[in-house]
Amino acid sequence: MALDPAETFRQEASDLLDSLEAALLDLGQTPQDGGLIDAAFRALHTIKGSGAMFGFDRVAAFTHDFETAFDLIRKGKIAAGCDIITISLAAKDYIRTLIDDPDATDPIIGEAIVQELQGLIAGGAGASQAICAPSATNEAATAGADGWLVEIAFEPDILRNGSNPLVLLDDLRALGSCQVTAHLGAVPELEALDPEACLISWTIEIRAGCSREDIEDVFMFVRDEIKLAIMPLEPAAYEPVPPSATQAEVLAEAVVPAPVREPTLASPEHAGAEKAEYVRRAEDRASTVRVQAERLDELMDRVGELVIAQARLSQLANSGSDLAIKSIAEEIERLASGLRDSTMGVRMVPMGSLFGRFRRLVHDLSRDLGKPVDFVTAGEDTELDKTMIERLADPLVHLIRNAIDHGIEAPVARAGTVKPETGRIELAARYVGAQVLVTVRDDGAGLDTARIRSKAEEQGLVAPGAPLSEHEIHQFLFHPGFSTARTISALSGRGVGMDVVKRTIEAMRGTIDLATVPGHGSTVTLRLPLTLAIIEGLLIRVGEGRYIIPLSAVEECVELTAAEEARARGRSFLNVRGDLVPFLRLRDLFDAEGEADPHQKIIITTTGDTRVGLVVDQIIGSHQTVIKSLSKLHADVTMFSGATILGDGTAALILDVAQLVSLGQNRSEHDKTPEAA
Repeated sequence: MALDPAETFRQEASDLLDSLEAALLDLGQTPQDGGLIDAAFRALHTIKGSGAMFGFDRVAAFTHDFETAFDLIRKGKIAAGCDIITISLAAKDYIRTLIDDPDATDPIIGEAIVQELQGLIAGGAGASQAICAPSATNEAATAGADGWLVEIAFEPDILRNGSNPLVLLDDLRALGSCQVTAHLGAVPELEALDPEACLISWTIEIRAGCSREDIEDVFMFVRDEIKLAIMPLEPAAYEPVPPSATQAEVLAEAVVPAPVREPTLASPEHAGAEKAEYVRRAEDRASTVRVQAERLDELMDRVGELVIAQARLSQLANSGSDLAIKSIAEEIERLASGLRDSTMGVRMVPMGSLFGRFRRLVHDLSRDLGKPVDFVTAGEDTELDKTMIERLADPLVHLIRNAIDHGIEAPVARAGTVKPETGRIELAARYVGAQVLVTVRDDGAGLDTARIRSKAEEQGLVAPGAPLSEHEIHQFLFHPGFSTARTISALSGRGVGMDVVKRTIEAMRGTIDLATVPGHGSTVTLRLPLTLAIIEGLLIRVGEGRYIIPLSAVEECVELTAAEEARARGRSFLNVRGDLVPFLRLRDLFDAEGEADPHQKIIITTTGDTRVGLVVDQIIGSHQTVIKSLSKLHADVTMFSGATILGDGTAALILDVAQLVSLGQNRSEHDKTPEAA
């Protein structure tokens, strides 16, 4: 079903607002960057024009004032100072509200934002001329007498997008006398020529008193499809072309062979590479399609049902002797596997789409708390299932808030150390096997282990003087209601942050690790599976029950021989190539009935930095596992993260390795307590 025009505008405006926010945040770091100023202006101009076109008149009216302000910034009449950036970010939020829910917005808020903007313009218009980078203004004054040298290279698909380079060249000619020269180095032979691709670049000498901004305005709406260089023109003799020349005359000039001097943008050594890059980028954009998230979810559900049906077909085929049926079953299995991988690939989203949201959070918190902070990201290209991306947003908000509020010291405190006055928060993602590791690292004061223990004893979570490792003490931070904050603020202090983070990550079948170095900061590491929909699993049998272990958690499988069991002497430790690995007997944990298999197997699993063996009766084999959530009645059964349907139609529970290890440790400590007493 096609979207209505208003919904189409909302989707496009959302992308434009995201681009506007990114440009504003970057502009706060480099206020004299003309490219960022142009990007913000273009976003505002497009939102205003499209809003008026689709009936969003309040959006168009409100955006007009900020478009005017950035036009003044472009012309060097006011500076892009911190106050302008701050009020522009507030305006961006208000525009988003006007678009998403116009009836719920208060016009008074918009009027207050506009009044503050106008006050900033009026107060800074006189002095800001000196604050702004004088290069463009001075350059225009000194170069105006001789003119400009303009070098243009369009992307090949500019014609397909509806733009006409000849019209733009005519607009340049309207600025004054000019001479146009074409460069044909990127044009292929006739048999390889694409008539819809623009592969010609131009050099234009403009002899007029126009400014750099006048030239840039000509290409305002194609700046994303052009490489543009503007340089002051050195005095030289030339033959001017009449400004009234038509497009045909311009085209006739364009085919004149280039002079000996080749421009930077169209030099022969770069022409081939530029052409290939432009074509690649054009193909990338042409192959991109916007799809509703609900349709992807529905597609994933259908693929999951197909995988289950394929497993049942394979089991039936293997139980018979018909070779034709077996051949068809194998072919369907191959196709289903490819369709599963392709569908999962469609659902994968780069982490950069999530990381970009936190720049604004860091900017606002840094301003509100008076703590200058550099926000650094890495691994934006790391991909994760879109459902995981959505669930991961809130935990990362908590972690970043804690890092700024609790971790990063105030500038006064940092001044007494060797650390720079500006704090640093790093958000990174990377692949580790079949998992994605997301880390939040700060260079603050680190965790106060003594204070954490003191608060734990005060709340009765641990007996005074009980022996605990630093790792065990730090785990109290994830206890509900636990907080070491001395005062309750709007950001923290009520103890409702880290426990929410832990529950959310565990619900995603992930784990959370915490490391700290006193005086040098803390690192929180989230270990997450790539997807929550379909995983590769290892099908096992314990007693009469069958279970699935995620293959990403499996390191290796070994046999528990009678000699090894006798050597363990009840201590449940296995010697694996010189390393002692503890193991858990799943028959005991699950209270399985009947005799144990005489040839039990041990599956060595990894959870965090811990290796643990799981003793099972039989390893049946690998299994494509479509994950089904457990009902709310089983919410307290933490050993299992879900269930799946096997080929014979029966259900198998999916083991949560981290929770199994935790449960085994608790039972071990409980069993030792009476003996110790």
